[in-house]
Amino acid sequence: MTDDVESRSSKGADTERAAGDSNPADPDRGGATAEAATSEAATGAFGDDAPSFGDLSLPQRVFVAAVQNPTRGVVIAGLLAFGFSFYVAFWLVFPRVAAFMSAVGAVLVAIVALVYLISGRVSG
Repeated sequence: MTDDVESRSSKGADTERAAGDSNPADPDRGGATAEAATSEAATGAFGDDAPSFGDLSLPQRVFVAAVQNPTRGVVIAGLLAFGFSFYVAFWLVFPRVAAFMSAVGAVLVAIVALVYLISGRVSG
């Protein structure tokens, strides 16, 4: 618990604070209520115009997720590097099979991208 929370837990401290000088660092003073401070902290600098997570693009969602949990981002980057090393080793050992699998993968990625673009045009 912080000192501020500890002092609020006792009723005597609240009456002493109300009777004493105003504390400029106290959000409860100066006309602002605790509910207004909580509401302001929840909405941030955007106020009511804050974008919802569903309105963000895919790169923006990835950025938000990386900022909220950087450890997960580092682990995912490490796993991708580990997988890429296996892909390189696959190319070195079995070049023809790797070329065929890469072509199949490229076709699948193209199909997924095409479906994504078509679904965006149909729904939007």
